[in-house]
Amino acid sequence: MALLASLNVMTLIGALPGNIAQGIIWGIMALGVFITFKLLDFADLTVDGSFATGGAVTVMLMLNGWPVPAALIIAVVAGLIAGMATGLLHTVLGIPPILAGILTQIALYSINLNIMGCANQAISVDKYNLLVSLRFIPKSIIVTAVFAVVIMVALYWYFGTEHGSALRATGCNPAMSRAQGININAIKVVALALSNGLVALSGGLLAQYQGFADINMGRGAIVIGLAAVIIGEVVGDALFGKRMNFMIRQAFVIIGGIIYYIVVGIVLWLKMPTNDLKLFTAIIVALFLAVPYLRSRSKSSFKKAQKRGVEDHVGD
Repeated sequence: MALLASLNVMTLIGALPGNIAQGIIWGIMALGVFITFKLLDFADLTVDGSFATGGAVTVMLMLNGWPVPAALIIAVVAGLIAGMATGLLHTVLGIPPILAGILTQIALYSINLNIMGCANQAISVDKYNLLVSLRFIPKSIIVTAVFAVVIMVALYWYFGTEHGSALRATGCNPAMSRAQGININAIKVVALALSNGLVALSGGLLAQYQGFADINMGRGAIVIGLAAVIIGEVVGDALFGKRMNFMIRQAFVIIGGIIYYIVVGIVLWLKMPTNDLKLFTAIIVALFLAVPYLRSRSKSSFKKAQKRGVEDHVGD
């Protein structure tokens, strides 16, 4: 009762805009995870490293006088290279997907340290013209939302092209895609590069938003990305069902990121131990992962019961 009495609803409401801004940034990262996890069926752990790479490259270039757009473009290129490295480890050397991602992620830890020269680098909104910042949350929401919309439109166009359709086909049925003359190895490399390019862009935006790049800023990124994808899928399926097209599915990935960070904000508002935040994250992801399976089981059980009832009626 004392805990409930100490809680202030206005504090929670005041924190919501920041949660939304951060949720959109991580939602952009989740779009990258969506490409590998949902479309390609590739469990890519590179993102924990490439997210930090995007932040490190962006901050260091800006500290050396580069304009923000150019710094973000180079960060995306760095992410593309990281994704290509994972793809080549898998396709050329035959390393399993999870191990290929882990190897690249480990290598990126040292690379990120070399890029920054130390464990973290700060960048002040007072000295640099940052696109997003904790100091200007309304502007940050607008800018990140514009980024998200542009990316979704670009991905919608790309996956409607012949090459994008080949990528989706490769994820659905690699053997049939190969039989149709699709170079599935090249497709995997392109998909991983595209995914990690988006992840690095998100890392660059978050580094500006929080005012620093840190060597550990990508730790657990894959879990947050999966949380956004799964939460968005469950909520979108509940609202739209079979009417949920590819554009709506992408939008709900972003919405999933926002919902995730609102939940995190509520957990912090309830004064739960911050040391247990990763535990709460794992529980949230596990619950949302279980929802589609439990729903399918309940539907199948209902159909079986209905069929059994019809058979019993006919027998009578």
